[in-house]
Amino acid sequence: MQVRIIAQTKIDPDAMHEITKGKWSPEEQDDDASALAEFSGRQCYESWNRPNPETATNRGYLANVIEHEHFSVLEHGSVSMHIEGVSRSLTHELVRHRHTSPSQLSQRYVKLYQGDKFVVPPLYHEDWDFAVDEDTLSVSVTQEILETLWSQAVREYDRLVAMWQPRLMQSGVDPHRARKMAREAARCVLPNMTPTALVLTGNHRAWRDLLIKRGSIHADAEIRALAVEVFRLLAAIEPYLYQDFRVVMTDGVLTIDKASDGN
Repeated sequence: MQVRIIAQTKIDPDAMHEITKGKWSPEEQDDDASALAEFSGRQCYESWNRPNPETATNRGYLANVIEHEHFSVLEHGSVSMHIEGVSRSLTHELVRHRHTSPSQLSQRYVKLYQGDKFVVPPLYHEDWDFAVDEDTLSVSVTQEILETLWSQAVREYDRLVAMWQPRLMQSGVDPHRARKMAREAARCVLPNMTPTALVLTGNHRAWRDLLIKRGSIHADAEIRALAVEVFRLLAAIEPYLYQDFRVVMTDGVLTIDKASDGN
């Protein structure tokens, strides 16, 4: 799994200074989306002079926003991430996050190849100490099962494409459309461990919602690992927007928890 930030919100401090008639400017250390969230919140009340000492700093202001769950101001800033080396099983989970915007690798236009590596579920990477017959749960046996199934799936996928693409062309279907039709039908034999890649964009309210739901110990293991990696990237560029989150160890795996003190 590899996750990289490829785009994020940038502000125009000079425009903000002009709009507020010089009464408010972002703190020098502010990250752009954090400054935009504060600007948006202060616009509602024209509290440009930072009258409350507890919310005079950007961190303090956003801590108050988070405490009172005034998350609408977090929707103005966004981050786009490129995600690869994840499974189709994971992206099936992502469709439930309707406030993020995915652009995913097409199985209709992009052909799968025998050499493409399937995605191994996190369970099979973990060192579980089972007090049972070692042969039934060994990593080597599990890997053999996965490799056998994957090899067979890709082989049958290739056979179906090879049979139906020329047949469609012989029936008068345009070659490009025939190729797409053959691939879209043949993908029915591909398993959930099929690899994929996507660009995922969300505003910071949407990202926070994803982290809460998918960083939980109750979430699917692969998407939980993604949530932890996403949190680390987001916290690095916008620490004040995620100051109430932290990574903790729960039942032997990394999860995301709400920090009671904001640290």
